[in-house]
Formats: sequence, structure tokens, C-alpha cells
Amino acid sequence: MTGSDNDTAIAELRDAVRRFVAERDWGQFHNAKDLSISLCLEAAELLEEFQWLRPEEVEAASRDAQARARVAGELADVLIYAFSLANALDLDVAPAVREKLAASAHKYPADRFRGRFRLEE
Repeated sequence: MTGSDNDTAIAELRDAVRRFVAERDWGQFHNAKDLSISLCLEAAELLEEFQWLRPEEVEAASRDAQARARVAGELADVLIYAFSLANALDLDVAPAVREKLAASAHKYPADRFRGRFRLEE
């Protein structure tokens, strides 16, 4: 499978993850609890790439090919586990994301939160 985000459907990625898991008979281990734990562990590995870096170092790392490759690999692990969890629970990801964005837009209206993460009292 090749292609960029612009020409790859979520369903294609979920199917690729599903096939990968099936080829290894790992479905027997893929329950919501264990996949959620694995997702958190991989997210922690992603965080490790930025641990102790000052903002300017993060910016420099974003331009370094090796650092970007490490981050891409860790982010891919997070997404693979997220798709595995969606597959295990038979959750439709696209409407879930859209619904969450709509709820967040209601909770954090752009006209009140633009440029800030909380309202000033």
C-alpha cells in the first residue's frame, strides 16, 4: 500500500491493519483493554521523543530527518493501535471523529477560544 493522506482512505488503513493482525493470528490478543493499554504505551514512546526538549529544540528536531523518522514511526504505532482498537470494537472512526469535533466545537466555540486554551476569568 502506498499513497499519501490525500489519496488513502481510513478504510484502507484499517483493512491493512486487520490483514496484518490476521496473518499473525493476533486477534485472540486484541481486546479493548489490552489494545487501550498498548495505545497508551505507544503514546508514551511518542512523548519520549520530545521529553526534556526546549521549544527551540523541538523546532530543530522537526527539521531533522532522523528525528522526524523516529516520530513518524512512533505516531504510526499509535495510529495502528487506534485502528486495531476500532477494528476490535467495530467502531466507525470517521463519524466518531466528526461527532467529537462537533461536541468540542460546541464546548469550545472558536469566537471565545481563538488563540487560547481556556477562558480568562
